[in-house]
Amino acid sequence: MHWQPFITTTADIAGGKPIVQGTRLTVEFVLGLFAAGWTAAQVLENYPTLTADALRAVFAYSAEVLHDESLYSLRFDAA
Repeated sequence: MHWQPFITTTADIAGGKPIVQGTRLTVEFVLGLFAAGWTAAQVLENYPTLTADALRAVFAYSAEVLHDESLYSLRFDAA
């Protein structure tokens, strides 16, 4: 899926964080709803400016951003 028509950044909205086009909903916020256990139906019902395509774009954008990200496990021993 091409997320570009659905996800944008604007310096004066949400501090430049990626948002769903035409809303003030950040990608981070939408992902947080799913992490909290919301279903797609609940998100769409509570945020009628979102579409099913916009929700898919949130996940497509996130997957692309994380694709090249390197995560390192750090071990901290108790002192």
